[in-house]
Amino acid sequence: MAVSEPLKYRAKTLLVTGAGSGIGRAIAIDLARQGLAVGVNDIDQAGAESVCAEISKASGRALAVPGDVSLAADVQQMVTLITEQWSSLDALVNNAGFGQYAPFEEISEAQFDQMIAVHLKGAFNCVQAVLPGMKDRGFGRIVLMSSVAGMTGTPSHAHYSMVKGGLIGLAKALAKEVARDGITVNALAPGMIETPFLRATTEELKDMYRARTPLGRVGTPEDVAQVCSFLVSEGADYITGQVISPNGGYLI
Repeated sequence: MAVSEPLKYRAKTLLVTGAGSGIGRAIAIDLARQGLAVGVNDIDQAGAESVCAEISKASGRALAVPGDVSLAADVQQMVTLITEQWSSLDALVNNAGFGQYAPFEEISEAQFDQMIAVHLKGAFNCVQAVLPGMKDRGFGRIVLMSSVAGMTGTPSHAHYSMVKGGLIGLAKALAKEVARDGITVNALAPGMIETPFLRATTEELKDMYRARTPLGRVGTPEDVAQVCSFLVSEGADYITGQVISPNGGYLI
């Protein structure tokens, strides 16, 4: 049986937002393991620095770039720090986000505005900040973190489902706009994944999810990270505008 080739990367530098824990942390660590230099963003500076220390301990290259993705000035500062450190920024994994359960009629205006600010405005800020450099170099990889909630809708999760669906729309529109610049744009839409947010979810809800999932388990951050690493690699050169959903068969 032939041995598969390791993934190859034209991308050498990467920004992962929301990488202080959960899926973002796993993505940053996995791509650092592949040899990419990783800018680790999180609104929690201690979280970002902890992931950088973990990467450095494994002989990888990482730079903590804490900041709030909903603030354009913070995002521009992140990009500036990375490009000053490594000369370019080849790939973006827009992962920063949060979950929140509430019946629709109980969602406050402040909760709604924060959901929009972090997920949609955050993605807008990050993509706008990295695109000029990618266009100049004629190459780029952009991965937007959506969710199965953005594909199917989740009760008591309407504002979250809405923004995650919006990220899918952004991925498809942007993919058409920048393909001729050598830039691919895809969305990842994970199912239920073992993250700090999920650990606060009721066992009843997790049991219901497992029962509807053919593989019979909740996913791990590493399950998502490996798919993301592929989308950043040369093996995904002909993939753009797609929604890839690691969900254990929850959606078939």
